[in-house]
Amino acid sequence: MITPAYRETILQMKENNVSIREISRTLKVARNTVRGVIKSGVKAAPVKESHCLVHLPVIKDLFRECKGNVVRVKEELESRHNVAIPYQTLTWLIRKEEIRTPKKKRAGRYVFEPGEEMQHDTSPHNIILGSKKVKAQCASLVMAYSRKLYMQYYPCFTRFECRVFLDKAFSYLDGTAGKCIIDNTHVILASGIGPDAIITPEMEHFGRIYSTKFEAHWLDDPNRKARVERPFHYIENNFIPGRTFSGWDDLNKQAEDWCTNISNPKQKRSLGMSPDAAYIIERPYLSLLPPVAPPVYKSFYRVVNIEGYIQLDTNRYSVPQKLVGETLEVQKHWEKVVIYDKQNKVAEHKRVLDKKDRRRTLPGHHPPLNRKTSIKEPSKEEVLLTGKNEILDLYIISLKEISRGRGVLNLRRLLNLQRSYPEEPFIAGIKTAQQYGLYDLARVEKIILKNVAGDFFQL
Repeated sequence: MITPAYRETILQMKENNVSIREISRTLKVARNTVRGVIKSGVKAAPVKESHCLVHLPVIKDLFRECKGNVVRVKEELESRHNVAIPYQTLTWLIRKEEIRTPKKKRAGRYVFEPGEEMQHDTSPHNIILGSKKVKAQCASLVMAYSRKLYMQYYPCFTRFECRVFLDKAFSYLDGTAGKCIIDNTHVILASGIGPDAIITPEMEHFGRIYSTKFEAHWLDDPNRKARVERPFHYIENNFIPGRTFSGWDDLNKQAEDWCTNISNPKQKRSLGMSPDAAYIIERPYLSLLPPVAPPVYKSFYRVVNIEGYIQLDTNRYSVPQKLVGETLEVQKHWEKVVIYDKQNKVAEHKRVLDKKDRRRTLPGHHPPLNRKTSIKEPSKEEVLLTGKNEILDLYIISLKEISRGRGVLNLRRLLNLQRSYPEEPFIAGIKTAQQYGLYDLARVEKIILKNVAGDFFQL
């Protein structure tokens, strides 16, 4: 088949009165082909329309019904519509009309000025936390101009975790852009889609504090925030492999170090420099952070249960037992739980992140149940017995060691023995009992009786 370029050359040579033989010799084309081109007088060969095009709507319907199986399309054409199309012709027609895979369209490019925009998104990643595989939500924020990146991981991603992350990200980047592009997620949006969506009052107020405005891209247009979509592949294939994490705090610390030491100093071909170097250009155009940023927390009201705990996210945190039955304000921060009784802070606990049905009890909140306060002072019986004789004092110490509690019952009985018998035979009996390790006071009394028998009775 002769190309349009050859056709044009042949016609130009013919206009310049070049013979057919010379044209054939010069272009190495058959003379009959040269004559045919001159006779047609057109620079491009006419395109033949395939007779199969009349069946194109039926082919499209069958292709969709047969789930892309061209062999089944050919069979159904013959059985249902009595149309016989060769398999090669059918596949050529499907490629030509882009029935299976539409051709790629021309892509545009977004250009951002310094400080104009930043982009935020999340992506689920499977990581090994401790010795257990968990699915964590990776949240990231990227400056659209410099492409400086910050990321953190969370067990789930609600509006509370979103504010926690953005507060850390803005502090890390030391400023904010005028606009923050987000996905069409209801974490930030109240209703609507795209630039016309309504932002929730909570997140809109949060954006005003940091001088930024949240805006969603159009539905099914993820390329609008490609600055933040593209790094997720880099994170999954560079940060996660080969790293171990003992807990959420360790995971997020390593993530921040990775951003600081690996991702942001790396040269980017599209930038011609590293994000850190581009950030130096962008930094003067960013909005300054507020002098004092308000703490990020979520407030709840809980009734203290009969055991002296309040419940938050399946875990329980202790409060003083005098507040049982009271309604308290519970502030959930990312790392701690603070409990208030009206204006007074009554407890502060380290928040349990990766476990459930756990209890946190602070010292002094819950004294032992059904027990009186232990008495450390000596009993009145011990006071009356000690300090008079060294042998008796040693015996009392040993007697208390083998007795229950403070040994009040045994000391009371020993005091009765002292009051019932003379001092000399009593001390002699105690000395003998101490010598042989005898603490059964009934047997000790028998020894004392033997010592006094000769004095009171003429045997």
